[in-house]
Amino acid sequence: MTVQSPSGPQSNPKAQGRLLGRPPVAVIDIGSNSVRLVVYEGAARSPTPLFNEKVLCGLGRSVAATGRLEGEAVTRTLAALPRFSAIIRQLGAGKPWILATAAVRDAQNGKDFVEEIERVCGAKVLLVSGRREAELAAAGICSGFHTPDGIVGDLGGGSLELIDLAAGSMREATTLGLGGLQLLQRSSGNLVRGDKLIGEDFASVPWLARGTGRTFFAVGGTWRNMAKLHMRQTSYPMNEVHGYRLAPEVLTRFCDRLVQGRKVPGLEFLPPQRREVLPAGALVMQRAIEILRPSEIVFSLYGIREGLLYTLLPAAERRRDALIAFCEDIATLRSRSPEHARELCAWTDRIFMAPGPEESPEERRLRHAVCLISDIAWRAQPDYRGAQSLNIIAHGALSAIDHPGRIFLALSVFFRHTGGAKEDLSEKLLALVSKQQLKRARLLGAALRAIHMLAVGMPGIIGRTPVSYEGNRMVLSIPADLASLDGERLRKRYAVFAALAGCKPEIRIAKG
Repeated sequence: MTVQSPSGPQSNPKAQGRLLGRPPVAVIDIGSNSVRLVVYEGAARSPTPLFNEKVLCGLGRSVAATGRLEGEAVTRTLAALPRFSAIIRQLGAGKPWILATAAVRDAQNGKDFVEEIERVCGAKVLLVSGRREAELAAAGICSGFHTPDGIVGDLGGGSLELIDLAAGSMREATTLGLGGLQLLQRSSGNLVRGDKLIGEDFASVPWLARGTGRTFFAVGGTWRNMAKLHMRQTSYPMNEVHGYRLAPEVLTRFCDRLVQGRKVPGLEFLPPQRREVLPAGALVMQRAIEILRPSEIVFSLYGIREGLLYTLLPAAERRRDALIAFCEDIATLRSRSPEHARELCAWTDRIFMAPGPEESPEERRLRHAVCLISDIAWRAQPDYRGAQSLNIIAHGALSAIDHPGRIFLALSVFFRHTGGAKEDLSEKLLALVSKQQLKRARLLGAALRAIHMLAVGMPGIIGRTPVSYEGNRMVLSIPADLASLDGERLRKRYAVFAALAGCKPEIRIAKG
């Protein structure tokens, strides 16, 4: 049986789950431990991977031992590239960006290896210097975090890049031979000797004293796996590594367990190549905390690949808020009306004007994000819209937001659909937000739930139905030509919203 679309059997429309006007961008990252292909939907302020695959080749192992790229590592790398190239063609990404980092740049035969990669892939290789790798790592942090400030540490298999990042600009950078594979080779696998080498290398970088009291951004596969293991050990209610924060003393104790080889839940599920370098990576983290004395450690999924995409964007696009950009994209793909989603931002602005509830600039930013994504589950069965929204937002590929902020967004949209019920919510998830954040989520959810009774997800209505304060009354004004939209459900929901704001509700309809 042939199912015909309205435009006929030969119709082949482009997928509507993709944003238009963004040609895919492919990046092949030839690292010291892994070789990875990531194809992004496009160069965007909030990039989304279409495809992601890695092969753990361990190129840095032979370089650390012999100074050359050789053996199985080279064979596995070159064997992976034809498949990567075929996937790139299939996704229509054009010529890939190929980044080669510490292992290739340090190898005596690195130039010959680069030529072979270029022959197989039909594209030029960017042999990334230590300085350029630091710049791309810093750009990755700027891509993935809102106004980042602190010290960035990008730990690979061959090197550690350290960057002083202030107000989105790189002030200082250095490259140290402390990548996991490199450190194991330099110390002959002796972590006591490795600890001494780490101390000596760190002591050669005087500007690290600037890290005191600031955030330490941890980048790289070894440190991401460390974060995942800690999340598993503590039964953390999320699996999202990006934005995961730990206090220095907490992470120091956990690193001590890894350095000593003590059993950690989930360690057995890591590939052997990752387990091999984990103690060395934990030791580097311990010493970084000891020397930098950071206020907190924040783990990042965004590294040199995302940093490369960030550098390809126009300056105006780089200045955009990545969270808001992501939410605008999701609104375009999933909501009934992206225009209405933007109208909600302006409509709720009036709620938080004096004498209404106060909010900080960050709270305003998160409120706007909630408005943009508040209608993304409209296709779901009504009883499940809250739960579906919660899952999409709490576990989605958001950036430039911490975990409490992510849960605030998820709860606000959940309450917009459920009316404030929390029986189905995980207590561990609720524990990630403060009482004040939970209260704001209920208030904002109630506001969106009420105004939906007027706009039903369509634009051109709520701009004409403002909220204002008159004494202890919260007044919703409706023009005469929209009077027929008034009704029992609107009034019930509006009363709940006003009560949460500590006001008496009034709906005022203008006379025709």
